[in-house]
Amino acid sequence: MSRTALENRLALAAGLWRHSVGGPLPKIPKMEPAAQIEALELAVVDAVCGQATPENARHAADQTWDLVHDRPEIDPVKRRVVEWHERLAKLSASRLSTPDEET
Repeated sequence: MSRTALENRLALAAGLWRHSVGGPLPKIPKMEPAAQIEALELAVVDAVCGQATPENARHAADQTWDLVHDRPEIDPVKRRVVEWHERLAKLSASRLSTPDEET
């Protein structure tokens, strides 16, 4: 992977962390740069999706999909996002299936 591609992935992951999670970036062990960025992306996906509520699950899904939409199906980060999207869809559906408080 080119240096520019890695820098772009890092910028997207760091930006999503700062916007959605806040605080300092998570500590990632020293390793090869591509593996470090992948570890950061996985941490970002887990943090963004893990804090989702029924009200914002769709937004969390959209944000994480932006990280991986153009990657191959075998990409580990894309697979994690797809797994989370299944959970987020159920979470979002639970909001729709709750009784209306006004009735």
